[in-house]
Amino acid sequence: MRKNAIRFMLNEYPDVMSIDEMCRALSIGKKTGYKLLQTGQIRFLKIGRAYRIPKINLLEYLQVIRPE
Repeated sequence: MRKNAIRFMLNEYPDVMSIDEMCRALSIGKKTGYKLLQTGQIRFLKIGRAYRIPKINLLEYLQVIRPE
């Protein structure tokens, strides 16, 4: 049930999020968001200077799905 609630909560966000969108979805500050990325807790793509976080990686971090 918890997993479905998390998926529903993230429905309003795009499939690939910016750092701002990720932080808003997790209700955390940017500093904490960057720390999660830099420590490898959330996998991301870096395109130029921009961080892009696929929603599937966020679901893995929240343990809604298993990493492949």
